[in-house]
Amino acid sequence: MKALAGAAVLLLALALTGCERDKRYFSPPAENTTPAPAGARMSTNQPAMAQEGGVKTAAKNYSMYDGNASAVNQGKRLYHWYNCSGCHAAGGGSIGPALMDAEWKYGSDPANIFASITQGRPDGMPSFGGHIPEDQAWMIVAYVRSMSGGLRKDVAPSRSDGLYPGDPENAREERPARPEGKQQ
Repeated sequence: MKALAGAAVLLLALALTGCERDKRYFSPPAENTTPAPAGARMSTNQPAMAQEGGVKTAAKNYSMYDGNASAVNQGKRLYHWYNCSGCHAAGGGSIGPALMDAEWKYGSDPANIFASITQGRPDGMPSFGGHIPEDQAWMIVAYVRSMSGGLRKDVAPSRSDGLYPGDPENAREERPARPEGKQQ
């Protein structure tokens, strides 16, 4: 009887920990940006009407959505909705660099990807800071990390929704980043 009760408790604990993988957030789970703008825009390109001033930067080098399959899938939708695929294609690169290989000019960690999205990069990547909500930028960060195999297989998207003929994100091998030059 004790073994059965112990097994039931263990099963319940496993079930509760698995719930976080698909938890849907109706408001951001945590703030991970500086309270005030702390970073300069690296690009004069901006979507819509140009904004003046700096942007908020990552307070810590982690993405709060890396373990959440629902948020990563939402990041995949946002990646296409904000036309990231217009320059980066399905992650294989086009006008912009590839996002599913091991070559990362500015770094593949969450804070650097967030900086690339919000601050932009010289001669190319627009500055989206202030144009899209920060929690959506973090969802895109999580999805971009999944493109190069940087997330757990049970969290990364398991199917391709477009015409890209390659493997879905959860079937890709992890490609540890090798920076091309200095990380900014």
